Amino acid sequence: MTRRAFPRCRTLMCLAIASAFPLDAALAQEAGAVQEAPAAQAGQRLDVVIVTAQRRSENIREVPMAITTLSGDKLDTLTAGGQDIRFLSGRSPSLNVESDYGRSFPRFYIRGQGNTDFDLNASQPVGLVVDDIVQESPMLKGFPVFDTEQIEVLRGPQGTLFGRNSPAGVIKFDSVRPVFKQEGYLSLGVGNYGARNAEGAFNLPLSQTVAARVSLQSQNRDDRVHNPRPTGTRDFEGYHDNAGRIQVLFQPNKQMSALLNVHMRDLDNNATLFRANIIKAGTNDLVDGFDYASYPTDGINQQTLKTKGANMRLRWNLENITLHSITGYESADFYSRADVDGGYGAVYAQPMGPGYIPFSVETADLLPHHRQFTQELRVESNGTGPLQWIGGLFYFNEDIQIDSISFNSLAPGNPQSPFFATQNQSTESWAAFGSLNYTVSDRLKLRGGLRYTSDQKNFSARRVEATTAGPFIIDNDSTNISWDLSGTYALDADTNLFARIATGYRAPSMQGRLNGLLDRPSFADAEKVLSYEAGIKQELFDRRARLSASVFQYRVNDKQLTAGSGVINMNQLINADKVTGQGVELDFQAVLADGLRLSTGVSYNDTEIKDSALFVQQCGNFANTGGRAGCTVVDPAGPFPGTVRIDGNPLPRAPKWQANVSLSYTMPLADGDFFASTDWAYRTTYNMFLYEAKEYKARALLEGGLRAGYKWNDGKYEVSAFARNITDRVQVVGAIDFDNLTGILNEPRTLGAQFKVNF
Repeated sequence: MTRRAFPRCRTLMCLAIASAFPLDAALAQEAGAVQEAPAAQAGQRLDVVIVTAQRRSENIREVPMAITTLSGDKLDTLTAGGQDIRFLSGRSPSLNVESDYGRSFPRFYIRGQGNTDFDLNASQPVGLVVDDIVQESPMLKGFPVFDTEQIEVLRGPQGTLFGRNSPAGVIKFDSVRPVFKQEGYLSLGVGNYGARNAEGAFNLPLSQTVAARVSLQSQNRDDRVHNPRPTGTRDFEGYHDNAGRIQVLFQPNKQMSALLNVHMRDLDNNATLFRANIIKAGTNDLVDGFDYASYPTDGINQQTLKTKGANMRLRWNLENITLHSITGYESADFYSRADVDGGYGAVYAQPMGPGYIPFSVETADLLPHHRQFTQELRVESNGTGPLQWIGGLFYFNEDIQIDSISFNSLAPGNPQSPFFATQNQSTESWAAFGSLNYTVSDRLKLRGGLRYTSDQKNFSARRVEATTAGPFIIDNDSTNISWDLSGTYALDADTNLFARIATGYRAPSMQGRLNGLLDRPSFADAEKVLSYEAGIKQELFDRRARLSASVFQYRVNDKQLTAGSGVINMNQLINADKVTGQGVELDFQAVLADGLRLSTGVSYNDTEIKDSALFVQQCGNFANTGGRAGCTVVDPAGPFPGTVRIDGNPLPRAPKWQANVSLSYTMPLADGDFFASTDWAYRTTYNMFLYEAKEYKARALLEGGLRAGYKWNDGKYEVSAFARNITDRVQVVGAIDFDNLTGILNEPRTLGAQFKVNF
């Protein structure tokens, strides 16, 4: 390789990549061969990526923060087979997604920061924004991904411009908007376990100023796990998940537009299966003879979720400024009942079942009332001068009621009246925000943002048993000022260096799943984060490759954490004095040859809880456990029996290393194009809980997918076959910290075929 072959390599990182990926023979020839006609090169270049991470449309290279985008064929591949939103896990550096509820209630983690809380009012440090509307409730965060223009993963605090509660980052979804031409598509798919999927969209111009787009999705699968006993629910893991979105765009001229969005979801499925005694004691292996398709249980398992919402986005372009009004309404109705103890058996006795289950835990969690209202008013400059600015106001209001009901399939009279708990929470928040962008020179651009937030929460919890406990009331007001400073410096036309300092904030949290052991609600104070990051974004080899690399470090004061009870289906909120994190992230895409493309991402995250006085309950801390220890805890003992210290532990669900790679190939064949792609995601081990136990340390996991097919008639028709988790690796990825080694598994291999028509 000569210097002339790579005239734009100006950094050591660029040279290293050039050595590892010799894109094709043309790039290894003399400069005269490289400088072929632009028309010949155009089809081999990467598309320019436009993002709205800073509430403006910008080239991703110009934005001074770490961002990953997903769109187009890559999204089609990852969602093949009816995957829910958890398909995003590992597809961006430092991103993890999991759920203890199945297709509902996903929990997001960025750079190790997330929330393992399973209560229905749990807040998360990762914000989720769908079509410019913040989705606060965990029941709203799992809306299916279909007819989506682009997904943006913004890493690091985003508090100055986006909604609320985003000290770790934001995941932003943008649906395909209506356009003034008739078009659409229909995709049909089938797969193993009786999977049947349909997705489509139809865009219709109603007049010269009005256009509508209807987008629909239906995902269905038969049951694939069965109960060999005559009691309880007999069949599991089937689902019917239907969703739709209607958008109407009114655009009388270039200066004004109004976009109405109405959407809904209807999910009928099972709650996650908690499988008792499937982990081999002293290890994180599955027990010998484990059978995925068998689930002996005495309990009932069912889950339904209905959500609906609407929003209106108005935009006026005036002389030198643009005005925005974004109004949103969301609501959810949720019911989930599960046999949480993970099997069957008599209370406090050796059962007939799969192992030791010292007590029966069968509960239902309900969200009988939920509504969310948001309003944003924003004004921004649209001139061409060196100074650009954004300013706005944001209002958020949410009311929720949560009911927790006890069941016992081994006893008469269900639900077990009068054993239930109820929580009510009302949240009102408003904020004022602004940012300035200033072009100092052709090379240097600086940015700064500021946000003032006021949060008010009114919370009450009540437990009804033989006697009533409560109501316990918490009224809390909190305020915060968040800020960020960042800048980009252009080394040349293709290479930008960036640096960013940002703060973030998460409002206080409350929860009150009361019982005799915890007779009062728990409360966690607000957490605040200070983050530093710096990196490089570079276009390589005449835009045939793109590199983004960053290093980061953050410190969270009063970090909100969720501690389990060790024996019952309860959480307790706590604050850690300090949590630190640091790491490295890399995104790289390249056209390796005509029709051959590569995309890869790697991240390293080192997180640590720093609080010498902090301790939590370990699994199995209960008087009637038959003398069993429950699990093999390796942390030092705490000040009270059954407790352990967690100072120095990493954050839960935070693997140190994550990597993803995808390779796609397209070639002309007959009168169409053959295409094939493979994608792989890898992550190392992590602790499932705040404490470390041998059984509850997830094993490293590598999962891959394949998709191949044929397009013809200028891409109008497409047929393909796919496989997800092609190695059929099944292992424990989550748990319930009782004392019966109850585990949660990843999805087994899925196979199928699809047909798509574009019109």
